[in-house]
Parts: sequence; C-alpha cells; structure tokens
Amino acid sequence: VELVESGGGSVQTGGSMTMSCEFSGSGFRVNEMSWYRQAPGQRRELVATITSGASTTYLDSVKGRFTIARDNAKNTVFLYMDGLKAEDTADYFCKGDIYYTDYGFGADYWGKGARVTVSS
Repeated sequence: VELVESGGGSVQTGGSMTMSCEFSGSGFRVNEMSWYRQAPGQRRELVATITSGASTTYLDSVKGRFTIARDNAKNTVFLYMDGLKAEDTADYFCKGDIYYTDYGFGADYWGKGARVTVSS
C-alpha cells in the first residue's frame, strides 16, 4: 500500500481547505477511513470517520463545518474543511483500515500528516 496525500498549508480564519489521501496499490480493500489531527502540545484526536458503507461520524467541534467523503473506486478519502478557525490548526493525518484480500489479514495505514495553519 502506498499513500498519496495532498492538502495542508496556511489559510485565513473562515476559509476552506480540502485534504485527500489515496491508498494506492492492489490486493486489498480499505474498510474504515479516518482523519485525525494533533495540535502542538496536544494529543492526537479523531476528527472524522467514514465506513465502507459511507456512514460518517465527526468530532463535535467540527460538526457542520467539516465533511468526510470517500471514492471507493480510487480508494481515496477526502476531508472538506469550511469555516476554519484558529483552533483547527494542527497536523492532519489520514488512516485507513486495510484488509489484504489475498492473505486474509488487516492492518492500519497512516499518512505522514500535513500541517494546516489557520490565522487571521
């Protein structure tokens, strides 16, 4: 599995940003996909999750502002972030629950993370 990530950078308060993470390769499927974030000096926290059936859950503080989506054909997960606030500043990580169909076992794969900085 190779992860191809995009997104991150600086944005003004109230602005928008899209992040994506593609799980590239063959011989596996991606079950649950998630986004986490870790602010400086803070613990990593779960931001949003989307199941293979497209059910979603969100951290309370991002509900109504962030949207998680997936493209199953491309094994890609997206995080659309609107109405960004200074407290959203963090390193954002994608995670995929990978199942190797040829071998019958699974593993979690993490992206390397990208910094999102929200400033006025």
